Amino acid sequence: MITGGCLCGAVRYVSRLAPRDAGYCHCRICRRVSGAPVSVWASFPVEAFCYTQGAPDIFKSSGHGQREFCGACGSQLAFRDTTNGESVDVNIGTLDKPGQIKPESHIWTESQLEWFEITDGLPRHKQDIPTSDEV
Repeated sequence: MITGGCLCGAVRYVSRLAPRDAGYCHCRICRRVSGAPVSVWASFPVEAFCYTQGAPDIFKSSGHGQREFCGACGSQLAFRDTTNGESVDVNIGTLDKPGQIKPESHIWTESQLEWFEITDGLPRHKQDIPTSDEV
């Protein structure tokens, strides 16, 4: 089981399964929401993920997605694609043991800040990770 929660402890979550993938997102929305030059996330199967304490507040951040965050301390916990409910993208920094999940790729690098240098050898995608029929 993988557990995590917000800074103040009001909202807690658990996933009964390992993430499907994990990576860095360089899109403008993730940067604005996190206040950081890049966001780090892990995608968990929606059927394995649930909140165990408290309930997040929700902000509809785009026509296809919502952000889930703690209304008390402001910690941004997760992103859900509201058109495709297969996974929940959790901010790795909110995990109780964030070191147990390693990023596997970079997405939305076409939006990456010009001064942010990617020095690892992970795959890079100008937009989202291509689906199997796009590869």
